[in-house]
Amino acid sequence: MTRQIDKHGPTKGAATNALLEAVRDRGRRSGINEINRLTLMQVVIDAWWDKIEAGTLSPGTKEAYRYRLDGQVIPALGKLRVHEVTVSVVYRHLRKVLEKHGPAIAKMTRTVLSGVLTLAVQHDALDRNPVREMGPLTDRKPRRKARALTVDEARKLRASLAANKKAVDRDLPDFVDMMLATGLRISECSAIVWDALDLDAATVEVRGTVIRIKGVGLAIKPEPKSEAGYRTLVLPRWAVEMLRRRHSAAGGSPRGDDPVFPAPLGGLRDRSNTSADLADAFEDAGMGWVTSHVFRKTVATLMDRAGLTARAAADQLGHAKPSMTQDVYMGRDVADTGAAVVLEQLAG
Repeated sequence: MTRQIDKHGPTKGAATNALLEAVRDRGRRSGINEINRLTLMQVVIDAWWDKIEAGTLSPGTKEAYRYRLDGQVIPALGKLRVHEVTVSVVYRHLRKVLEKHGPAIAKMTRTVLSGVLTLAVQHDALDRNPVREMGPLTDRKPRRKARALTVDEARKLRASLAANKKAVDRDLPDFVDMMLATGLRISECSAIVWDALDLDAATVEVRGTVIRIKGVGLAIKPEPKSEAGYRTLVLPRWAVEMLRRRHSAAGGSPRGDDPVFPAPLGGLRDRSNTSADLADAFEDAGMGWVTSHVFRKTVATLMDRAGLTARAAADQLGHAKPSMTQDVYMGRDVADTGAAVVLEQLAG
C-alpha cells in the first residue's frame, strides 16, 4: 500500500530533510520491526535478557546482570518508550545510581543498560546508543598501584597468621600460603580440589573458580576467569609440605573432588566472607593495607627481580597474552615458569 506524505520547510533542503525524517519515523512506527521507537523499554529489556540467558556468559555474570535489571533499570526506565530514553535521561538515572549505590553498581548498571539500548539500535529504534554518548559519570582518578610485599614482610605476615588463633580457626594460614606460593586469586584457590594436585610432581592444576549461583549457592565453575587462566603451576617445596600435611590431616585419602581449602564450617569458601576474614587477620598483623591482590603483585615482583620474563609471569598469574609473538611461539600450558624456585625464599 502506498501513502502520500507531505512535509514543508522554509527551503527546498529543509523540506527534503523533513520528508526523509517523516519516512524514517513512519517506518519505525509501522510494526515491521519487533522493536521500534514507540516500544516500551520493558519489552526491549525482556528481549535483551532472552539473548543473555541463551548466551555463554558465566552464571555469576548473568546473575549480576539480572540484579541490575530488577534493581535499577526496570524500576526507573521500564515504562518509558524507546525514543524517550535520551542521553540526558540516561545520565540523570546513572548519576542517581552512583549517588545511592556507589561506583561499582553504577558501572554495572551502565554496562547492562548499554547492552539493552544496543539491541534497540540494532532494530533501528534508535540512531545511536545514548549510553555511549553520555561520557564518564565521574572524573577518573589515577588508579593506585598495588604494593608488593618484601620477603621480610611476607615472612612476618605468615608468622603472624600462624600465631593468630582466630586466623588459625578460620584456616587462613595455609590458604594465604597457597596464594603466596602461586599468585592465585581467592576464587581460584578456593576451587582447588585434591584431584588437581600432583604432590609427587609438586604441581597444581588451575581449572576453575568458586562462584555463587542464585538459588543454588556456591559452586565450582569448571573454568578459570579467562582462557589464559587454564594453567599448571610448579609449587615451592614449603607449599608441598603444607599440602602433604593437610592431606594427612584429611585421613590420607580425601575424595578427589573435595576442596583442599574448605570453609571453616565445611563446603566451599565464599569469596566475600574469605576477603573479610583476611582483612581482619591482616589488620591484627598490623598490615591492614594488604589485600589478596598484593600476593599476586608479590609473586610477579619477585619473579621480575629474579630475571624471569614477562611471559613467565603471565603464565604464572593467568594474565592475558603479553603479545602475539609470545603467544604463538611460547605455549600457555607451561608448568614450570620458574616461580617455584624464586618463591622458596618465602619459607623463612
